[in-house]
Amino acid sequence: MHGENPSDHPLILGIESSCDETAAAVMAGGRLLSNVVASQEVHARWGGVVPELASRAHQEHILPVVREALHAAGVDKRALEGIAFTRGPGLMGALLVGTCFARSMAQALRIPLLAVDHVQAHVHAHFIADGADHRSPAFPFLNLTVSGGHTQLVLVRSPLDMQVIGSTLDDAAGEAFDKGAKILGLPYPGGPVVDRLAAGGDAARHAMPVPAIPGLDMSFSGIKTAFLQRVRAVEREGTDRMEQERTHLCAALQEAILDHLLAKARRAMREHGLQRIGIAGGVAANSGLRARLAELGRREGWEVFIPPFAYCTDNAAMIAMAGHHLFLAGRSAPLDVVPVARSM
Repeated sequence: MHGENPSDHPLILGIESSCDETAAAVMAGGRLLSNVVASQEVHARWGGVVPELASRAHQEHILPVVREALHAAGVDKRALEGIAFTRGPGLMGALLVGTCFARSMAQALRIPLLAVDHVQAHVHAHFIADGADHRSPAFPFLNLTVSGGHTQLVLVRSPLDMQVIGSTLDDAAGEAFDKGAKILGLPYPGGPVVDRLAAGGDAARHAMPVPAIPGLDMSFSGIKTAFLQRVRAVEREGTDRMEQERTHLCAALQEAILDHLLAKARRAMREHGLQRIGIAGGVAANSGLRARLAELGRREGWEVFIPPFAYCTDNAAMIAMAGHHLFLAGRSAPLDVVPVARSM
């Protein structure tokens, strides 16, 4: 049974319910013991996440997911020392399910409740120790947090000291991928499909302009508009032409998004005199981004940190990791804490 060795402390349960994944994880002394995710396939037919359906699915999944995480970790709930949960940002109905469950469990067990910011938790994916070869970045480092809802450049000085130094002014990079896929008639979620098709395409056939946004901020709405115009132009040439150009269009969309992201990351690294960079969030699973960042790091002499795929998309391991640091800092939340739909 975990909890008898000093290195097993604190023993934290993490709960994630911000969007369309119900997840739970158990962490002992910063080491991951279990990580369970229940994805909601009900949204695929609608081409996007339906908030009401997400809330209902969370209610159905949360208890069995938590039970499975505890069982897989070999942990009795009475041994837990803290409950970490996603307070926000996210879908309010989905967040309410996780928040109410975590509040009730913490109150029943009389242990600290740890409220986690979902976007910051993505950065904590770099600190998850799940094997002997794990390597965390030293401080300070730059993190490019890229997901369907957020795109940020974050200066990380410590696990609980993060400063957003650049962000999108409109759409997130992940949304641009998904909307681009929808324009092409590809299934949801579209980002992974675009990534797969882009590997076989020639971006130069439909090259798109990269937004010229001053400073470290970003914008992706113009990329979506330019992509829509190119797709419509190809569609006017007929169905056969679209079939021929689909992979090339995917490659062009991906290249424009990645060019914009990496140009801003490079500028931030230089302006702040940093030598270490990481990526996190759902788009960090994109094979093109991972490969291009690794290559850029080699050219610039940076240390590059890329989490395993399992910790890029929404998961509870990163929530438990953030909870671990909050617990050590004595930063617990009141039992009447409420979720927040926007960044905390």
